[in-house]
Amino acid sequence: MGQNPINLALRFFLELAALYLIGRWGWLQSGGILRYLLAVGLPLMAAIIWGAFRVPGDGGAPRVKVSGIVRLFIEILFFGFAIWSLFDTGAAKAGWILGGIVLFHYVISYDRIVWLLRQR
Repeated sequence: MGQNPINLALRFFLELAALYLIGRWGWLQSGGILRYLLAVGLPLMAAIIWGAFRVPGDGGAPRVKVSGIVRLFIEILFFGFAIWSLFDTGAAKAGWILGGIVLFHYVISYDRIVWLLRQR
């Protein structure tokens, strides 16, 4: 189910939402030039880490080859930070909703999770 086109589209929109929310959190943390640096820098750093540290056979060729458990940890941190950012900025209901959608995505992607856990 992890490669189902509908699930892949859901994952894509979750990734975009997470990048937006990471940037939004950065924007709300400060004023002046630091506001812009955080709003652009945090999602940029997250996107670079997301794209570089990969498991061979899980999408494109990895720039940095990691085990499946490391990749899963990166994904949990990425989505977890986006969910936490909603709670931190006072949008708890949206945080619960996003958390539920992310959990739903991983439950229906059980075959990918099992595959990742087997990758060394």
